[in-house]
Formats: sequence, C-alpha cells, structure tokens
Amino acid sequence: MKITVIGCGRWGSFLAWYLDQIGHEVTLYGREGSRHLEQFRAVHSNGLVTLNECVTLTSDLEKSIASAEILVISVSSQSFRSLMQQISKFSLSGKMTVLCMKGLEAPTGMRLTQIFEQYAPPAAPVAIWVGPGHVQDFTRGIPNCMVIDSKSIDVKKQLVSIFSSSLIRFYYGDDLLGNEIGAASKNVIGIAAGILDGLDKTALKGALMSRGTREIARLIKAMGGNEISAYGLAHLGDYEATVFSPYSHNRKFGELFVRGEPYGELAEGVATTAAMLKLGSKYHVDLPICHTVDDIVNHGKDPNRAISDLFLRSIKREF
Repeated sequence: MKITVIGCGRWGSFLAWYLDQIGHEVTLYGREGSRHLEQFRAVHSNGLVTLNECVTLTSDLEKSIASAEILVISVSSQSFRSLMQQISKFSLSGKMTVLCMKGLEAPTGMRLTQIFEQYAPPAAPVAIWVGPGHVQDFTRGIPNCMVIDSKSIDVKKQLVSIFSSSLIRFYYGDDLLGNEIGAASKNVIGIAAGILDGLDKTALKGALMSRGTREIARLIKAMGGNEISAYGLAHLGDYEATVFSPYSHNRKFGELFVRGEPYGELAEGVATTAAMLKLGSKYHVDLPICHTVDDIVNHGKDPNRAISDLFLRSIKREF
C-alpha cells in the first residue's frame, strides 16, 4: 500500500517508521526548510526513529498526495486548516485520509474531521487514529492498543486491516464525535496532572482521573455522542501516557509552568483548553477542570489557590 505521511515531527516520523516496518511503501512529507525534514535528509534519524532509505523524503506536497493511496496526517491541530487549504487544491479522489492529531481548533472549537469535510469533496473518506502510546515505548517494542474511527464502517475495517501489527492492536471506534473530543481533551487533563506534579500534589491524580473522565463524558453526551466513549482508549485509556508518563508533553508543560521554568515543546492542550471552554459554553456543560487549567495558564491565577478551589467545590453526589 502506498502511504504518504504529512508531517515529520515526533509522531509523524514515528508513523512513517511504523508503516514502513509493517511493509508499506511510505513517503514522508515536510515543508521545505523544515528542520525535521532536513535532519532526516542528512542522517535519516531524529534521535527517536531511524528511517530506512526506502522511505521517500519530500517537500513536494502535490506529488506526495498524487502518489498515495492513503494520506496519514500528523501536524499541529492549530495549523490543520491552513494545511487543508493547500491540500484542497489537489485531487483526493480514491484516497483515504487518516488524522492522527489529538486536538480541536481553538478559535472555533471545531473537531478536525469537521475542518477536513469543509475542504474535501464528500466522496473523500476521513478517519481518525487515536489512543495511547509514545514513540519511545513503541520503538522499544512495547505494544499498545489504539482506535480507528470513521463515519464509514468499510473505511474502519480497511484501515484496521492495513495498519494492524503485533506492535499496535487496533479497535474499531463506534463514536467519531466522542473519540475526537475524548482524544483532544485528555491533553487538558494532562496539563492539569503536570500542575499537580509541579505543586507536589501528585496524590490528587486519582481524583483528577475520575472527575476528569466524568467531566468529558458529560460534554460528549451533550454534544450528541456516547458518554461511554470517555472511558475508552481515546480518553481514559490514554491517561497513563498523558497523566503519568515522563514523555508526555502536556504533563511536562503543566509541571514546568507552575514551577516558572521555560518549556520549548508543543503542548497541544493549551489551545485545546480554549476550544473546550467554547464547547462547554455552547452546550451548557460545566467543565471545572478545563476552567482551572485556563485560570492558571492563561489568566495568572495562583496555582495552589486554583487547585484548592477545584477540589473543595460544593459537596454533591459522585454520579
């Protein structure tokens, strides 16, 4: 199968590595001048994965799309609309597109499949690939379970068959909306977990996990999805990799933020927090954890006070 991976950052380059390892013909696209692409051109490695020389490296978007049967996209969620404006100039006829990002568009609160559908023809199917796993674990041979979801049952079946291996076991998703919201919002919970670590309040993570899942489940239900999706691999199932792992960008961001230390990596959860609050307002759902993260990160509220206010809210039934 001819597969083009668009985006050569940490996750995109892993996807290219993985898809090549399981026997596909892979092209990895990056913007001209991208430091990630230039590094791969120079040494075929970024320090996390080493690509075989048979993986084609290119900065020609048109050719990389034209040659592909499947497009796998892994870019920043906030730059996805701009990418789709470029992609829409080329034919997507006969191709499946798989979105491998976990985020929402901050200004609008839109899900990424919604953005895709604004620019792609109706006949171009789109799916998401979400769930737990870090590059560092996968490349050590530690397996994990992930989810493929789409409006089309046939697309899900095809992609699960094409992408499955002994390293990643895929499940069919049954709630595209819920899995997108769940996958995106777990990054906000990851920032909250990092804040707890930075304040030496790690013991509160159990409460954070339980209440965080309920919070997101309520939103998913209000939006018309299945609230049980919050308890699946896209959200709760991804907590270990997001709430505890030293490799989690969002957890690390939250930890360093409250310690007043700089953090130079992308923390997708920051933008997602803004999107979540828009959705909470639109669907009249209280999102106390999202509000607390926003208060700390974007409005300068004292972290200790914010966490105390969150966990000492009015007494109520758990469920």
